[in-house]
Amino acid sequence: MSDNQKAQIAAADALTLLLHNQHALAAGLEEITMWPSENGAGDAAANALAALETLDKNALAITDALIRLRQS
Repeated sequence: MSDNQKAQIAAADALTLLLHNQHALAAGLEEITMWPSENGAGDAAANALAALETLDKNALAITDALIRLRQS
């Protein structure tokens, strides 16, 4: 296995861990978002939902990068 292949595997493994963190953060934020939403703090809930959208968008980009790395 070449050094380049080892580097690609290491990068893909690191991105996989980041993606797992991304999903965990999104799940936690989603749980926390319920409280302000249920207690009349609509602005806080809206801000949290915007953050969730960013996490989702970035998770898709990380997934795409992982696919490209693992296929090369």
